[in-house]
Amino acid sequence: MLGWVIPPPTRPRKLPEEFRRERAQKVEELTRVGYLTSLRVRQALLTVRREEFIPRPYRDYAYQEVPLPLPGERATISCPHSYPLFYEPLGLECGDRFLEVGLGSGYGAAVAREVVGPEGLVVSVEIDPVTFAFAKQNLERSGYHDVVLVNADGGLGHPPAQPYDKIAVTAACRVIPDPLIAQLAPGGRVIAPILAGPTQQLVLGEKRPDGLRCWDICSVLYVSLRGKFGA
Repeated sequence: MLGWVIPPPTRPRKLPEEFRRERAQKVEELTRVGYLTSLRVRQALLTVRREEFIPRPYRDYAYQEVPLPLPGERATISCPHSYPLFYEPLGLECGDRFLEVGLGSGYGAAVAREVVGPEGLVVSVEIDPVTFAFAKQNLERSGYHDVVLVNADGGLGHPPAQPYDKIAVTAACRVIPDPLIAQLAPGGRVIAPILAGPTQQLVLGEKRPDGLRCWDICSVLYVSLRGKFGA
């Protein structure tokens, strides 16, 4: 899977207290190495139980830095560091209207929901119906009933809830899809893995009056976007 070594499936054995301890240790590690700086993102990562968003055979690996397989076509839950890697440059904060392209397990949407708070909005779009059903079940079981979930082509965004203050594309694309830029509020930010030859660059864009201004952040490795704007 994209060069990552996936650990073997196993019967879950860890207890809730073990997961709580590993979650706290992961947050401290991400803070120490500089991925995590925002207090709201930090608290969100401490609050959301990542293990509840992972298929049972991989549940005990919840806080390891490795992507894990999900139900659906080429679906994965990203490494733990990937969420602050996206949300910190975006400046995701309380009250934001946030669009996520690629729902995956639902974990990223849950973290974002904690960050934006009751004043904000989280919309997540997933193209794969099997992955969508898995994530929807995870979110509902975990109490996140107010995330707007859409089973559709994420590259087209979700116009009914626009404009968005922040948009995260969690799959690699050749360019940031035009519909997403159109649905971004003036001054809003979008982040996405962009294909650059054989590699991918995580790119942050800010919507200015004269267009989208972009910055490269770092090299990344993500599955490809599907749908009309698929790579």
